[in-house]
Amino acid sequence: MALVEPVLDEPAAVADISGGSGDEHALVVADYHAGIERSLRREGLEVQSRADARRERALDLVRETRADRVIFLGDLGHAIGTPEGNEHDELAALFDALDVPVTLVVGNHDGGLADEFDVDATPPEGARIGDVGFAHGHTWPAPDVLEAETICVGHEHPTVRLEDEVGGARVERAWLRGPLDAAPFEKYHGEELDVRGDLAVFPAFNDLSGGTWVNVEGQGFLAPFLPEACPDAELYLLDGTRLGRYSDV
Repeated sequence: MALVEPVLDEPAAVADISGGSGDEHALVVADYHAGIERSLRREGLEVQSRADARRERALDLVRETRADRVIFLGDLGHAIGTPEGNEHDELAALFDALDVPVTLVVGNHDGGLADEFDVDATPPEGARIGDVGFAHGHTWPAPDVLEAETICVGHEHPTVRLEDEVGGARVERAWLRGPLDAAPFEKYHGEELDVRGDLAVFPAFNDLSGGTWVNVEGQGFLAPFLPEACPDAELYLLDGTRLGRYSDV
């Protein structure tokens, strides 16, 4: 079994964080973006709050996967600064409801969140737990993270645009996964690295947060190391369908 296994039909995965012994598993979700509706309303979009639905789905996944821990892979909150108002209330309700430990991999939207709620948090460059590395993806991961067997990142919100024979189109959230190329990271860190694992780019848990259409020309990647660090990444839909190399879809 792989160290990181997607949960079928869900923007979430289960990670073996026990160093391969299988004794401790974490539910991993990226880009929860609590309180995003407030931001969307400021942009003129009338969207009802989905806070309760997000929380209940996360709790269901904890139960269904029998997770020992939840790892939020960055952007748990949506505001750049300390959470306030509805966002604060949503996060407080989420933490109160979770009955397993929480680790926050700090993302670019999480400023002040860890201190406000006294949450166990990683540095912005991520952390390694067992044989799995975790980083949000908005900045370059630390060398120790990169030398893990599997590296999990969010931030990108990967989506794929699919067309049918009659010209109809739809956009779906997707996974990107493939072998890491050490060269971009060695250039950035200025040292030789033992990079030989694979990269898993998570879809956004929050379906209101938009995303990068990775198979549409002109759509640039958000992470500073993509696509150069994983040029052969393949696309997978949430239902497990393998679409092949992202650049060929």
